[in-house]
Amino acid sequence: MSLIGKEIEAFEAKAFQNGEFIDVSSEDFKGQWSVVCFYPADFSFVCPTELNDLQDQYAALKELGAEVYSVSTDTHFVHKAWHDHSDAIKNIEYIMIGDPSHTISRQFDVLDEEQGLAQRGTFIIDPDGVVQTVEINSDGIGRDASILVDKLKAAKYIRKNPGEVCPAKWKEGEETLTPSLDLVGKI
Repeated sequence: MSLIGKEIEAFEAKAFQNGEFIDVSSEDFKGQWSVVCFYPADFSFVCPTELNDLQDQYAALKELGAEVYSVSTDTHFVHKAWHDHSDAIKNIEYIMIGDPSHTISRQFDVLDEEQGLAQRGTFIIDPDGVVQTVEINSDGIGRDASILVDKLKAAKYIRKNPGEVCPAKWKEGEETLTPSLDLVGKI
């Protein structure tokens, strides 16, 4: 069942950010936009390329009022060790959540139960804690974080402009659509 339009479930977790262990909960997602990227495991292959790419977009996402969270089923201790030993991960500034209990991965429906690892799921959550976008990729398919900037802009736009929708490949400042009988069959 899709999580679109549903409020995220309550959780508490330990995380690593900027050399410190911190506590994170679902309450931290309220009052701001959130981008949550699940990935299978630290010290792996595709994952560091994705997380490094996400770091490249971090400033743009923060500028748009979003906090970024990465989540794997590793612990916050493993996140620190990876951060300390990987050239790709050492520059990450966003929050790296540990989910060794698999609670968060199950709540977001991205847990591969057989492997005990999170799938490559990406979510944009609005300031009310409601899921607005979901993308889940196969383990071997890395994501392009630059797409998140446009998705976040579109999500923010439709939140501010109820009744309007953003067409495919919409960029900020471009024309939107207002669904009506007049548009049926004309697009």
